[in-house]
Amino acid sequence: MTTAGHGSEVLLDLQEPFDLPRTLGVLQRGAGDPSIRLDPGSAAMTGGPRGTPGAGAWMCQRIFDAHGLQRGQASLRFDQLGPSTVRVRVAAASADRAGAQEVAELAELRAGQLLGCLDDWRDLELLLDALGDETSAALARVRRRHPGVRLPATGALFDQLVTATLEQKVTHDQARAGWRQLLRRHGAPPPSSRGVPSPEWMRLPLTGDQLRAVPSWEWHRLWVQPALSKTIQRVAERARRIHQLSAETPAETEAVAALGVRLRSIPGIGEWTVAEALQRSHGSADLPAVGDYHLSNFVGAAMTGQRTDDAGMLQLLAPYAPHRQRVIRLLKLSGFQHQKYGPKLTPADHRSR
Repeated sequence: MTTAGHGSEVLLDLQEPFDLPRTLGVLQRGAGDPSIRLDPGSAAMTGGPRGTPGAGAWMCQRIFDAHGLQRGQASLRFDQLGPSTVRVRVAAASADRAGAQEVAELAELRAGQLLGCLDDWRDLELLLDALGDETSAALARVRRRHPGVRLPATGALFDQLVTATLEQKVTHDQARAGWRQLLRRHGAPPPSSRGVPSPEWMRLPLTGDQLRAVPSWEWHRLWVQPALSKTIQRVAERARRIHQLSAETPAETEAVAALGVRLRSIPGIGEWTVAEALQRSHGSADLPAVGDYHLSNFVGAAMTGQRTDDAGMLQLLAPYAPHRQRVIRLLKLSGFQHQKYGPKLTPADHRSR
C-alpha cells in the first residue's frame, strides 16, 4: 500500500484464494464508472480455486474516521480526513494508496475490510453440509468452485446510498449514465503520487455539500428523475449523520439490520435501497434486496424451478439465515439463467427537451 510522499506498500497475505473480479465487481457501476474500475487479468484466470493472479482494481473514495470509537474512548470525534486513491493488485493480494499520511494509515486498517478479508464463509459451509438437502448440496458445490469470492465492505455508506438511489425503478443504463455523468461533471480528481499515479478518468464521489449544490436542471441533464434527485438531496442533508452511523456500526448482522431500520426513516429510502447499500458498505451477509424487479423470481426459479414473489423468496432463504445474501451470491455464481417475464423497461430520453 503506497502513500503519496511516503512510499510504503502493504502486502496482504490472505492465506486463501482470492477472486478479485467477482469480489469487487459488485462495487462497479458499469464499465465507465469513474470511481472504481476492475482489470480482470488474463481471460484464462477464471477465479477458481487458485484465485485470479494478475487481476487488479483502481478505486477512490473519501475516508472518514470516528476517533473516539476506534480508540475505546468515551467521547466521539468525527472527521473527514480526506480523499484516497487505491490500486489493488493480486500477487497474493497487495494494495497501493495515495493520499495524506493519516488517511493512508486509516485506509490501511480498512484494506482488509474492502477486500472482504473479514468475510467468513465457514459457518455457511458447515450449515450447507448439515442441511444435506439437494439445494444445499448444489450450493456447497458452487462454493467449492469459487472459494475466493467474498463480500467486500467499503465503509462508504453515504456513497452507496447515493448510487443505490440512482438505481431505483430505472434501467441499468439510466442509473449508470447518471452516476457516470454526475462524477465526470462535478467530481474532483483523486489524489495522485509517483507510486500511485491515478488515472485521468478517475473522479471522487461527491460530498453531501457538493450534491446539494447540483441544481435541479442539472439533474435533468444527468437523466435522473425528479423523485430520485429529491431523495439524493435528503440523503445529502444528512451526510454527516450517515457517515457517523456508518462508522459506529460494526459488521455484525443484528447491528447492520438495526442501521437499516434507521436509514429507512429517510423519505425515499426503502428496504431495497438500504439492502443494496449495506451489502457494499458493510459487507452485509443477511440483507436480501427485497423489492428487486427480478431477484425474487430468480431465486425461486434457481431453488425450486418456479417463479416466486418477495415473501416466497424470504421463505426459501429462511433456512440459511444469517447468510441469505451469501446464498444469493452463490446462486448468481452458479450460472443459472432464468426466463424473464413482463414488459421491458425502456424509458424515453427527454434530456434534450
